[in-house]
Amino acid sequence: MKGLANKVWLRGLTGAALLGALAPLQANTVTEIRPLLLQALQHGSARALLEGPGAEYIRKTFATTRPIEVEVQRLHPLPQPGCHRLEVTTRQQDVLVKGVRSDQNLVWQVSVCQDGSLLGEGKAAP
Repeated sequence: MKGLANKVWLRGLTGAALLGALAPLQANTVTEIRPLLLQALQHGSARALLEGPGAEYIRKTFATTRPIEVEVQRLHPLPQPGCHRLEVTTRQQDVLVKGVRSDQNLVWQVSVCQDGSLLGEGKAAP
């Protein structure tokens, strides 16, 4: 009986951890990606739902009402002080492309500095 209780507790703990990981994404919204870039620079990662006019345009373009999830991960520091390479992943479900609905991910990278500038925007590249 003790083994069964441990399995139930472990499953509950795993479920709680998953809910805890999802809760910030559901509660946190942004209207542009730059604040997430800065948060990822400071904390290593950031997640939110994209809202506002840009998100509405994307929803209309791909004929879906599903939310746009954005996740940013800090990859590695760059030679310029305070600058890092970041990876941005956007996800949206039920996207219509060429007559077919599917879940879509877009992954891209950008170099960002602590002052909020994109590398090349306010800092000289080596």
